[in-house]
Amino acid sequence: MLKLFSVDDHIVEPADVWTKRLPQKFQEKGPHVIEADGRQFWVYEDQRSATMGLNAVAGKAPEDWGTDPVRFTDLIPGCYDAAARADDFRADGIVGSVLFPSLPGFGGRVFFQMKDKELADLCVRAYNDFVMDEWCAAAPDIFVPTIITQLWDPELAAAEMRRCADKGARAVSFPENPAYLKEPSLHTDHWDPMFHAFEETGLVCSMHLGSSGHIPMPTPDSHFSVAITAAPAVVGIETITDMLFGTLPRRFPDVQFVMTEGGVGYIPYVLERADFVWGKHRFWAPFGDVKPSEIFHRQFAVCAVNEAFGLSQEAINLIGIDNILWESDYPHSETTWPGSQTEAAKVLGHLTDEERDKITYKNAERIFNFPGSAEAGVGGRVERPKNVYGNGVRPEAIKAYKIDVSNDDDSGPDATSIVAGTQATR
Repeated sequence: MLKLFSVDDHIVEPADVWTKRLPQKFQEKGPHVIEADGRQFWVYEDQRSATMGLNAVAGKAPEDWGTDPVRFTDLIPGCYDAAARADDFRADGIVGSVLFPSLPGFGGRVFFQMKDKELADLCVRAYNDFVMDEWCAAAPDIFVPTIITQLWDPELAAAEMRRCADKGARAVSFPENPAYLKEPSLHTDHWDPMFHAFEETGLVCSMHLGSSGHIPMPTPDSHFSVAITAAPAVVGIETITDMLFGTLPRRFPDVQFVMTEGGVGYIPYVLERADFVWGKHRFWAPFGDVKPSEIFHRQFAVCAVNEAFGLSQEAINLIGIDNILWESDYPHSETTWPGSQTEAAKVLGHLTDEERDKITYKNAERIFNFPGSAEAGVGGRVERPKNVYGNGVRPEAIKAYKIDVSNDDDSGPDATSIVAGTQATR
């Protein structure tokens, strides 16, 4: 049986995650589940959102899928029960799993958008404590503690990163493009407190594509399947290209970035094109003296699921065998579970054992330092190799300012909310 380490899975939060942890004064305003109209809903502040939708279909036949909200009892236990999830994974040969939230949005966007920031702060901390103290504790050999942060306050977020790193966190789920949240971009110094904390703690910056809420839809009439098909590559190309030409990786060369749910097939084109543009324009543009492909190979990893072209030998040689990870995406519609062994063998069978093992688990173990090394210990911070670009001087960032982007009601549905089952109802 292959050893498989999935760097993209999702928790469907149990109904009591926040009611067990929030103070009494926030019990009604904080996230809690109600019964209404013959189904269950999450309620928080003035929002009522579906418990889960297309995300939690593991164990069901495709003809039974749908985006309508359902009840917890309609899901298989592994969606919301950590012990059952661990059993599902062990049976499928999955030895490691990086976890993203559902109700809070993949990167914590829902709490960022809350009106009451005291409540939002407590919700973030409650979720992180749930992940580390309850979910991951059920199978500490499998579940990688992955946290969210207070995106509205980078200093507060940095403090939370340090708190959680001391408890054993290994990664932070961070939106792939905060500008779509109408926050300062990653080209500014606004996020520096967090990225200093990334370097200090060794936490991985896991960017689940679509976590900013931006999903390109060609027309208002396009079917949601268009987004499911095109968004990984469209958002992936946009995100990686923007970062490779920006200053963030060069200003923080010791931060490890992992891009999930984007696939890998488009990466060879991006690297070839980026190096070509860098070579043509670097004499007048502020690109620095390091090729984009070199920055990628030093600091970025991308994730493959259900694809063959991106895992061809030629593509792997261009992407880099050390830069490719595997994902299961449990319990979403693309999940390889319960046939992960068959799916992985099908697309990786042409590789040597060493190459296959790097993609299926060794790269993830190295990047996430999981299971924890004897030096780091279960609750220790991760020490990463130091990277040096050019003369070692950090390039200057743009001073932070608010960015307005087109993200209004006419731009189409918030696809990540539909997928995560948190589309607000009226």
